[in-house]
Amino acid sequence: MIRGLLLMLMCGAALAQSYPTKPVRIMVGASAGGGTDIIARMLADKFAESMKQPFVVENRPGASNTIAADITAKASKDGYTILVATNTAQAIAPHLIKLDYDPLKDVQPVGLIVVVPNVLIVGPAVKAKTVRELLTEMRSVSAPMRYATAGTGSTQHMAAEAFAKATGTKLIHVPYKGSSQAHVDLISGQVEMMFDTTSSAMGQIKAGRLRPLAVTTAKRSPELQDVPTLAEAGVQGAEMSTWYGLFTTGGTPPAIVERLHGELQKALALPDVRGRLAALAGEPGVLSVREFTEMNRADYERSGRLIREAEIKID
Repeated sequence: MIRGLLLMLMCGAALAQSYPTKPVRIMVGASAGGGTDIIARMLADKFAESMKQPFVVENRPGASNTIAADITAKASKDGYTILVATNTAQAIAPHLIKLDYDPLKDVQPVGLIVVVPNVLIVGPAVKAKTVRELLTEMRSVSAPMRYATAGTGSTQHMAAEAFAKATGTKLIHVPYKGSSQAHVDLISGQVEMMFDTTSSAMGQIKAGRLRPLAVTTAKRSPELQDVPTLAEAGVQGAEMSTWYGLFTTGGTPPAIVERLHGELQKALALPDVRGRLAALAGEPGVLSVREFTEMNRADYERSGRLIREAEIKID
């Protein structure tokens, strides 16, 4: 029995060392240019450099980021299809959309990449410079303001609904297939506001095209020191953050999962990667495969309770 166990361990180690022997595709459930895409392409470069094989990003936006997860769930169980996903697809959307896969069994967690705040941003058509001024403006207009999201069931959607509930206001939801598309309409005035991830919004904020009014986390972001939290702005009970994680197909050999996890940790330790994540107001992940799996399940269960309590449904 001991010899059999040792043989299995040796085979697993050999499998992990030989992987990958061909190109690996990285699925992304959002459009090019958004936060998930930015992070996936950064990891693709680092993985390709380290593992000496191409890592090719494929964008499959739509259905609250679950199209990419569906492809990953149904791929061969060999680690050649991996997924960069957020709690939108893994924890929130499964409670709102009928899926053809089990998000807890058919998609295998590999590691936490980064956690970023959500930030309330407004376009040039909105005059408000603070949350208090925004609420005054919202209550003075004849029709409810429109808010953009990267899709129904996204963290942007949850944050906006929590904000509306906490402030007793009404908003109109306008979902897009990714943040970059939403930014275009936000800047042109087709929609007025958005609770975007800082990873997606920082470029537009730094360029002065979108104005941040508050972050939706318990403390201020180091990259947005002058931007208050919602709680500081007088809005309680609307906290929200977004995490990005690496996944692969459920049933992939544990040795390959651990190899990918080790490569992710190597990438996250690189100074240039840490610098880029910090510029997105992100905090790199440090969890083991087991710890991230537990976090993924806990967030899935918590999101389900919140959705049921708030009676959030697909429009």
